[in-house]
Amino acid sequence: MVTRTVTLRTGDTRDVATVDALMTAAFDPRFGEAWTRSQCLGVMAMPGVRLTIAQIDDVPAGFALVRTVADEAELLLLAVAPPYRRRGVAGALLRAVIAEAGGAGIADLHLEVRAGNEAVRLYEQNGFAKVGERRGYYRGRNGETFDAHTYCRAL
Repeated sequence: MVTRTVTLRTGDTRDVATVDALMTAAFDPRFGEAWTRSQCLGVMAMPGVRLTIAQIDDVPAGFALVRTVADEAELLLLAVAPPYRRRGVAGALLRAVIAEAGGAGIADLHLEVRAGNEAVRLYEQNGFAKVGERRGYYRGRNGETFDAHTYCRAL
């Protein structure tokens, strides 16, 4: 397999179709983690929100959506399309989010992830520690609920 370089670019509301397609591919509807296009547009229009798109060979492979308020930031969404998993896309996005937040003087970076999501390993390897839990936070398409775990990393 040929390893391709992951490139990152800043996105905006014109990328909402790309974000929507990546979420559809990346998030299993069983867990209820994906946002609607309307939710994405609403959040992306808020001050302090930044979208980063990851590409491989000019093809969108993933994205990260971050919100900053005062001296704290939250990684709202991070998604990688299945064909691009285990190719460094999520790591590149997460490292960029951490570097940007640290460079902006952010004290703490927060995120929330579904319990059992294998992405937890990536977050823990990058200095995040579990600080809380929300029981039954995610609601899947069949009404099944899943816990959310909150993580934080001091910068």
